[in-house]
Amino acid sequence: MPGRNRHESAQFDDTGQTTSIWASRTKRVQDRASAAVESSESRRQTDRQREAPEMTPSVTPRTTVGLRVGDLVEVRSADEIAATLDARGELDNLPFMPEMLRFCGRRLTVHKVAHKLCDTIDGSGIHRMENAVHLTDSRCDGSAHGGCQTACSLYWKEAWLKRIERDHPPSGSPTSTDLPLLEPNTRRVPGPDGEPRYRCQATELMRAAPTCLPTRNMGQYVTDVRTGNVGAFRSFAALLVGMFNRVQDVTTRLLPRELWFREGLPWGFVKGQVTAGRTPTEHLDLQPGELVRIKTKRLIMATLDKNRLNRGMGFEEEMARYCGRTARVQARVTRCLDEKTGELLIMQNPCIVLEGIVCAGAYHASCPREFVPFWREIWLERV
Repeated sequence: MPGRNRHESAQFDDTGQTTSIWASRTKRVQDRASAAVESSESRRQTDRQREAPEMTPSVTPRTTVGLRVGDLVEVRSADEIAATLDARGELDNLPFMPEMLRFCGRRLTVHKVAHKLCDTIDGSGIHRMENAVHLTDSRCDGSAHGGCQTACSLYWKEAWLKRIERDHPPSGSPTSTDLPLLEPNTRRVPGPDGEPRYRCQATELMRAAPTCLPTRNMGQYVTDVRTGNVGAFRSFAALLVGMFNRVQDVTTRLLPRELWFREGLPWGFVKGQVTAGRTPTEHLDLQPGELVRIKTKRLIMATLDKNRLNRGMGFEEEMARYCGRTARVQARVTRCLDEKTGELLIMQNPCIVLEGIVCAGAYHASCPREFVPFWREIWLERV
């Protein structure tokens, strides 16, 4: 699953001790879950729709329906957006967060149409999202969520935006008016030890997007091309990868091991090589601005256990696409939210974020979320 890398990142600290909230998660998120997704799709969709509160209708007329990549939009004022929100600060079960207020009144371009997303909480595959987009240079800075450094690409409901022409005069100065209902709704009930628990768009995504999109749903690939998310070739390639992974999943469940192709691995073929003992580690003390090279897939696999983890942090096929690339260190990451519990996780062994390196969704149905992967220093080398 996309996002497995970052969600497992706090499972082990540098001493090898397991963080308790992750102990039951190591094997829960599996990369080849698509067959199970399709077989149980109807039951899971019914359960989630029953559990999710009734969606709040938009008060603002939806005049921006049909946004495409590259369209210029203006984020509505805080007052206009507030008129679309319920008492939880949500529209269609998707929170509008305090970190988004700074964009009110600003003009931005549509980066991706967020008509689907990957489930990084339960690993149930691709889900349908309605009337939402991602905007260029619009990521969460975590300021209202304990300093989380995950830098998720924000979801913008079309009701919070208005499409404008490039020669249209500005409607006024950008504003960042406070909305009192937002801050209290960033918190959940505290944990057992009184530690804060948070709510954000990432923690609520399965309420906002409860409907699964199976691999066989052809409409999603057409929408990817029609909206400009990806080109026709890449969309077709994503379909082929999804079909290949389905076949791999079926063969590993039904056929003897000697008949498996490439050991039954999903496309990208990442397999951990450490079969006993702890996985190795390395401390380079990399700092922002330093130039590094991502090691080869062979060298990285030599640092992974059978679950493709290095001290709790996952390495997956989407990351392997960048092996051999050079990039600059953007940040050292020590804080991220557990999307399932809302707990703020503190990493004792910091990881690295690289400039311009995101999950492209090439092996996951062209998912447009564009996660920022976390990298162990042992997977990198100074240039």
